[in-house]
Amino acid sequence: MPKRSSADGLTLIWTQPPPPARHRALGRDEIVAAAIAVADTDGPDAVTMKAVAGRLGPYTPMALYRYVQSKDGLVDLMLDSAIRTVPVPERPGLHWRADLRAVAAGTREMIKRHPWYAWLVHTRPPVGPNTMRRTEFMLTVLVGQGATIAAAMTFAALIDRHIFGSGLQEAQEARFNQRHGLDRPEDLIAAIASVRELAAADGRLPLLTSWLAEPTADTVDEQFELGLDFLLDGIAKRLPRLRASTTRPTVPSGTSATV
Repeated sequence: MPKRSSADGLTLIWTQPPPPARHRALGRDEIVAAAIAVADTDGPDAVTMKAVAGRLGPYTPMALYRYVQSKDGLVDLMLDSAIRTVPVPERPGLHWRADLRAVAAGTREMIKRHPWYAWLVHTRPPVGPNTMRRTEFMLTVLVGQGATIAAAMTFAALIDRHIFGSGLQEAQEARFNQRHGLDRPEDLIAAIASVRELAAADGRLPLLTSWLAEPTADTVDEQFELGLDFLLDGIAKRLPRLRASTTRPTVPSGTSATV
């Protein structure tokens, strides 16, 4: 029987014994790679043991369980395999914002390659080895600027909510557009025109009606960067080391001081 985590009652793949030796061409790495390929092609809902086994070749779904324990175990392995591709330095650089921005950018690029990640990341505990290594780097950067570990964890979580939330929204919008035939720009413009008619008919939405007549906005990448800037600006105001470096001493009237 799989061992259960005493911390949360969940069965975690990371607490299980190592997988058995490879059987012919079948092993854990091959199963995870096949599952990722299924998710990349058909989305997260398509990831079943039957679908993964079918992609691997002449194997039954039961053969996969020997290596991944369960569907949850397979998802854990998929998530950690994907996050492994995000570059994480061994140690922080000279500029904390640049460090966090680089991790955010690398994670966003990974989600663009694997949109399913944004769907599945919130369904499992973030305790894979590569996931935790990335979190440790973010905490090290923030604690190095004077944040407590608790505050650093909150800041890192806020950044990840922005990354994963943006990825999930974009993935859902892409699925919506594909489902309703709005992939081409001209089809999307026609849909917006019909919405403008609804707004104009309401009579109480002059600003929205005006925008819908000539819809312009930043790209999703530009919006992502703007949101990340907002977060980093807010975090900067709460980092003790930065506050200390920008606080000037009070100089009594009639005296001079070099600061």
